[in-house]
Amino acid sequence: MMVLIAMLLGMCDIGALILLFAQNASMNLFGLLKGKLNQNRCETSLISFWFGTFAGLVRWVVVFMYVFGNSDLSQVPWFVFSIFGSYFIFFNLFPINMILQYKTVGKCQDYLYGERGYIILSLMAKGVLAGLAFAGAMQPV
Repeated sequence: MMVLIAMLLGMCDIGALILLFAQNASMNLFGLLKGKLNQNRCETSLISFWFGTFAGLVRWVVVFMYVFGNSDLSQVPWFVFSIFGSYFIFFNLFPINMILQYKTVGKCQDYLYGERGYIILSLMAKGVLAGLAFAGAMQPV
């Protein structure tokens, strides 16, 4: 999704898009590694979380550089900015949920409560993004 948003915002260099895709995959793989490393352990390690956070932050920096440095913002439709903003918000809610779950804060002491949070966030994010994309794509020209 981030690659498509970056393309809509003006990133057209194939090398940069491939690197953006690889960095996004790395971030997700660090999340998978975190789950694997902390399985059946009393004390959790967040080192892979911080590596994934670094990978995720770098991709946002690169996309912001393309948006505000290279593209003509007057040519970008309104719905692309809406998608970009909502994706940024949802993207940052996932690690917050993860930290609350692994630090067992409040209701997140129950593991299933945190997992339900992931499911709800995922459904909301995909619903909002699909609605914005559909609304933007179906506009009369």
